[in-house]
Amino acid sequence: MPAPHRLFLDVASSVQGRPWRDRLDLEGQGRAQAMTQLHGHPDLLARVLAGRGVGPDEAAAFLDPTVRALMPDPHVMQDMESAVDRLARAIEKGETVAIFGDYDVDGACSSALVAGYLEACGVPFIIHIPDRIFEGYGPNSEAIKALAEQGASLLVTVDCGTTSFEPFEQAAKLGMDVVVLDHHQAPVELPAVMALVNPNRQDDLSGLGALCAAGVAFMALVGLNRRLRRAGFWGQRPEPDLLSRLDLVALATVADVAPLTGLNRAFVTKGLQVMRGRGRMGLRALFDCAGASGPPSCYHLGFVIGPRINAGGRIGDAALGAKLLMLDDEAEATRVAAELDRLNRERQAIELVAVEEAQAEALASLGVEEHGAVVVTAQEGWHPGVVGLVASRLKERFRRPAFTIALSGKIGTGSGRSIAGVDLGRAVRAAVEEGILVKGGGHAMAAGITIARDRLGDFRAFLEQRLTLYVDSARADEALLIDAALTAAGARPHLIEMIEQAGPFGSGNPEPVFAFPAHRIIDAGEVGQGHLRVRAKAGDGSIINAIAFRKAAEPLGQAIMAARGEPMHLAGSLAIDRWGGGERVQLRLLDAAKPRDARL
Repeated sequence: MPAPHRLFLDVASSVQGRPWRDRLDLEGQGRAQAMTQLHGHPDLLARVLAGRGVGPDEAAAFLDPTVRALMPDPHVMQDMESAVDRLARAIEKGETVAIFGDYDVDGACSSALVAGYLEACGVPFIIHIPDRIFEGYGPNSEAIKALAEQGASLLVTVDCGTTSFEPFEQAAKLGMDVVVLDHHQAPVELPAVMALVNPNRQDDLSGLGALCAAGVAFMALVGLNRRLRRAGFWGQRPEPDLLSRLDLVALATVADVAPLTGLNRAFVTKGLQVMRGRGRMGLRALFDCAGASGPPSCYHLGFVIGPRINAGGRIGDAALGAKLLMLDDEAEATRVAAELDRLNRERQAIELVAVEEAQAEALASLGVEEHGAVVVTAQEGWHPGVVGLVASRLKERFRRPAFTIALSGKIGTGSGRSIAGVDLGRAVRAAVEEGILVKGGGHAMAAGITIARDRLGDFRAFLEQRLTLYVDSARADEALLIDAALTAAGARPHLIEMIEQAGPFGSGNPEPVFAFPAHRIIDAGEVGQGHLRVRAKAGDGSIINAIAFRKAAEPLGQAIMAARGEPMHLAGSLAIDRWGGGERVQLRLLDAAKPRDARL
């Protein structure tokens, strides 16, 4: 059994109760040293690369990921050939194609991606995004019937459909063929359709299970474009530039928290480059409406753009996101972006109330010692559109898997979020098979459920029994991994620009975390909606500004405010704050610890 990575700054238990460890073990330190000596990479960049498993001979390719080098033939996915053939036939015959997408960012991007391609082919299409409250997740028979009545002969579902047995039986009765482009975890038995492309099918051997739905859809379009080119379809019209549509794939990949490794990382890298050209009118309008500054980044996609597109599906018109991404009218794009921005502010207010109520319920359930493997909260009156966000906040606060369920009469609809090492989607599927849930599904890190009110206790007990060992193991291994130590004087914009060469950062390619040893807290206080603002000074007098989002009332915020005037080890990621037109380095604070030597 390999030895754990050494403690960083001797922090065995931070103010958040976890050890700090060097991200690099001895082997990783050797890789970093080799990169510096053989290829001349700066020591700090070499440490960041080595900490992400990059070897000396892989550094050049890692620093410039290309779709061409990393994308396999789309036909490696099960059923892709059938999907491409059926889509090509629809295009060649000019059939009306119905696109049925999910109501989240991935669904909106996937819908716009497929619709935009069909538009370039001159093929009529209809986009349907279900209403979260009245229709729920995935295809439903009523919507399919309405699409058939509008003349659709081919139904393409994106980011949904893997378990839609009954609705697809209805589609077959109406004479519609079905092609599914999805990525959710799949049962052994699948619905009878023309093609079901999902790299997470149990019989799919492509190794592409990390793709989001937009990634799967993009692969399908690559195969389709090749098929049409061979058939001479593009002789009469300009062939679409698929790489210019990677902005949608990048947005979906980041917003769906897909791992930024391999092909996904190439998609996001190139997609961000496309976004910098500001060619997609809807995204440009949303960036401007949100006041986003600087070049597009994963932070913008995950925390600025993604939530606004999601807001339509959460508490407003679910179709707004896909509509915005398809618009080429500037005035209309500005109007829709402003509406999504307004809905996002409304969503934030609704979420804030629900989070407070859910945290109170969770504390009462877990007790003072916070026993239990999972958090399950449920209340009447919570908006179904924010339960996933609330579950995410509970997961962060209690550092264990969490479910939040909105009750309405005898039924509840909810979402769960997990911690690394605990497969929530698998547990939910097992609960469905046991008859505890009405329905449910998802990924390892997130799941959605429908449950009868009188089965809540059974569900809690089932999760405790099934997940306790996994949660205990995951929490025992929990540590904050540190890439390197810096001082306030060393945290400069050029250093951040150098580190960003190893990005984009996100799930699977974690943002580098730096420790700032024994920096004296000279100012700390609450700002905005529960955020913590901090100024800290190094021994040489240099100062760094820091912020900890939503941590003012939590142990991290309380500990730092109590340490005003005292030295603290600080840890977090670095970013460039462009507020007010200027540029300054900001530490996004993740943790803190008291130095062992109180004389520092």
